[in-house]
Amino acid sequence: MAKQRRSFSVEQNLQIIQESDQHGVVQTLRKHNLSYSVYLRWKHQFDQGGSSSLKPQYHKVDPELRALQEENARLKKIIGNQALELEFKTELLKKNEAYERRLKGS
Repeated sequence: MAKQRRSFSVEQNLQIIQESDQHGVVQTLRKHNLSYSVYLRWKHQFDQGGSSSLKPQYHKVDPELRALQEENARLKKIIGNQALELEFKTELLKKNEAYERRLKGS
C-alpha cells in the first residue's frame, strides 16, 4: 500500500527545519514521519534562498496565452483540412481533364 502524499506549508517546512536544528534531525523526522531526502531538499532550498525558496514553484500558464495556443491549434487544423480538400479537388480535376481529353481524342 502506497503512502498518501502530504503537503506542507512554508511555515511548517521552516518549523521542521528549525526544530531539527534544536532537537536533532533523526528525532524530528521520526516525529513528523518524514524521509531524510525530503528534509535534505527543504534544507538545501532554505540554505540557498531563505524561506521564500520553500514556496512551491508552480508554473502558471497565462490564460490569454492558453487561449492563443488553443486558437492557433484550431486554425492549424482548419488549414490542414483545407489543404487536404484542395489536394483532393486538384486530383479530381486532373482525372476529369484526362477523361475529357480521351473523349475528344476518340
